Amino acid sequence: MDRRRAYRRREAALTLATLAALAAAAVALWALMSRLTGTPFFGRSPYYTYTLQAMAWRRGAVSLGQDYPWLELAVYQDDFYVSFPPVPTIPVFLLTFIFGEAVPDNALVKVYALTALFAAFGALRAGGWRRLPAAGAALLTVFCGSAMALSLQGAVWYQAQILAFATILLAAWLAARGKITPALLCYALSVGCRPFNVAYGPLLMFMWYRRQADRSPGAAAKGLWKGVALGLCVAAALAAYNFIRFGNPLEFGTNYLPEFMRSEHGQFSLAHLMGNVRTFLFGLPLERAAEGGWAVKKFGFSLFLANPLLLCLVIRFILDCARRRATPEKALCFFLFAAQLFLLLLHRTFGGFQFGARYAVDLVPYFILYGCMEGKARRLYSWESLLGAAGVALTVWGVTMVHL
Repeated sequence: MDRRRAYRRREAALTLATLAALAAAAVALWALMSRLTGTPFFGRSPYYTYTLQAMAWRRGAVSLGQDYPWLELAVYQDDFYVSFPPVPTIPVFLLTFIFGEAVPDNALVKVYALTALFAAFGALRAGGWRRLPAAGAALLTVFCGSAMALSLQGAVWYQAQILAFATILLAAWLAARGKITPALLCYALSVGCRPFNVAYGPLLMFMWYRRQADRSPGAAAKGLWKGVALGLCVAAALAAYNFIRFGNPLEFGTNYLPEFMRSEHGQFSLAHLMGNVRTFLFGLPLERAAEGGWAVKKFGFSLFLANPLLLCLVIRFILDCARRRATPEKALCFFLFAAQLFLLLLHRTFGGFQFGARYAVDLVPYFILYGCMEGKARRLYSWESLLGAAGVALTVWGVTMVHL
């Protein structure tokens, strides 16, 4: 008993030391990027839409009551509304009682990203990875790709996406530990930030179910009901909020943005698919600059170059199929990844101005979930480590060139 207790204490100490090292590495990278881009480490972004929404809530209002021309606002019945899902407003609302209208959202997105980093590490550890490989993969999850750009500034688009990123990774960690009720709550909150994250739900439940070997199917299914009920409560609250604002439980405001109301094909359409495929699957990161020479593309390029872990996911699945190691869990993970990617490719902009392919950040947690399912390959392959190191270097350079 004493030996087991000593072992648990040693493991806990090593885990805390690893988390501290990850946090130190993250802060160092953010400090470097803040200096290179001129983005304040703390402070408020000029795109503080969620703070405006939170202050409106404090007044008992759901609309902003006036236009802010530099922000993307929905225009409905001659009033102005936040055109993004509302969950990111909740932590900002709480922070307004401390900071008022000066909520330091630049720091807030870093807290979200650090949460995502720790959750990715925890999920891989729960999936059987050793400590150092799990730490390396977790660090790449946040800093090898477009997520790094999102964690620098608390702009409204970045807040929503990085909070969705953090909550879905928390859901993965909890599901990998068998805690399905809080996992499904985190999943529902993630959908309340990024609606297409609904695709993760079947995978989280299937992962949990497959680990209930000592329970009958009926007993395992009963274990889901609390989490499903919590998720449905979140969905009902979001639907009610949408109905109060726009008279439609499925409308959170984006379709009332002037840019999409003027667009011939609207926000989502098959008409956008082929152009997005050319840009965000096969596009190169450089383009001819107007003044001569080459420049980084400001409106995105191949998501596999911008987020190399997605390329690793595709190659892992191909290798598993070739080696007959593709389990039902892995096949479901890859299918849902492909399905969510297809839906995102229907969007008119795929994220707009940023380094790389911003919407692709929603897909990166599939790599972590896939890693939790690996049999003997509970580590990064050598080629993945090299690709990840190159990806971090490309991201640092690219974000320095293209940022808000």
